[in-house]
Amino acid sequence: MKEGSGLPALTVTDVNRYIKSLLKQDEVLSAVAIRGEISNFKAHSSGHLYFTLKDEGAELSAVMFRGDAVRMGFRPADGMRVVAYGSIDVYEKSGRVQLYVRTMVADGIGAMMMAYERLKEALTREGLFAPERKKPLPKFPQCVGVITAPTGAAIRDILNITGRRYPQANILIYPSLVQGAEAPENLCAGLAYLNAAEACDVIILGRGGGSMEDLWAFNDEALVRAVADSVIPVISAVGHETDFTLCDFAADCRAPTPSAAAELALPDRGVLAAWVKQADERIEKSVLQLVNYAHKQLTERERALTYLSPDGRLERVRQTLSQKTESLTNSLEAIFHREEARFDTALQKLHALSPLATLRRGYSAVRDGEGRVVSSVTKLYQGETVRLLLRDGEADANILAIYEESDQGGSV
Repeated sequence: MKEGSGLPALTVTDVNRYIKSLLKQDEVLSAVAIRGEISNFKAHSSGHLYFTLKDEGAELSAVMFRGDAVRMGFRPADGMRVVAYGSIDVYEKSGRVQLYVRTMVADGIGAMMMAYERLKEALTREGLFAPERKKPLPKFPQCVGVITAPTGAAIRDILNITGRRYPQANILIYPSLVQGAEAPENLCAGLAYLNAAEACDVIILGRGGGSMEDLWAFNDEALVRAVADSVIPVISAVGHETDFTLCDFAADCRAPTPSAAAELALPDRGVLAAWVKQADERIEKSVLQLVNYAHKQLTERERALTYLSPDGRLERVRQTLSQKTESLTNSLEAIFHREEARFDTALQKLHALSPLATLRRGYSAVRDGEGRVVSSVTKLYQGETVRLLLRDGEADANILAIYEESDQGGSV
């Protein structure tokens, strides 16, 4: 038909509404089941779910309203493969054709994830993963049991780590399948054997990385329970750091890789050597402190014993007597020197006042006939015999004349 041929022009709303009516009348599109992978997933605050279903060749917008979403038994996520049931319709406002999903089930990996989450939730409620069930790892294991494929990279990594960190430990390998339908039974048999034989101190259960299907054996319920019930501590080392299996939750310790499991199971001899050296130094220091303390105590007790012994008491009495004797001697000497000084002073005064001293200077003393010292001429009379006391002797003399000072030389 040529342009401008007189056809009536429709509004956009009219066109979208017409397309919507056609889709409603289509029996195939009114009830479809579409398989695809979820991408651009968004859970709106209203409860509605918006996402895109895609495969290798195309994409289809999809929406699931809150009333339908709350009835699902799992939580959709990007990358999950699903089968969505619903109808194809058009959103008139935007003209976008989209899938209106009424229900949805996991497909392939998605189904595995649903089974994984259901079993995890059930075992969690049962308490199988509770922290109080975890057993501590031995500090210095003599033997490490390893349940894994005998030719895989995991065992090589464990052996390399053991040789470098703690070569004195023995490694007991229980060869087992680590993927496929028969793997869970093999792995359970390994756990049962090592526990029954009590052949090792710790068990490493694991394998290298792989897809979810490759690691699925480690989500087997019987194996998970065997790990949780193991009397010997179990380290789970399945896949890479980002891979988590149910055995990881049931084990006493989870390692991100088999190499890391070996590092967790075995001490580092270099660290141990440094620790032993430090411990030796601390012991030597402590012993020295104890010896010094004991020596101090012994010295104090010897001193106390000496102090309290009879010899000690006698020695103290001797020391006290010696001190008092010395003090008394010093006091007597001080008194003697003091009195000697006083005597010398008194003697000097006596000499100064002694008549003899006067006599030595050329003077003499006169005594009357009765021996009394004559101190005045008034005590004499003319013709009296007196005795003169001189420096070096005595002499008798007669008083021929008496002169008083008032006489100025006249006779009495």
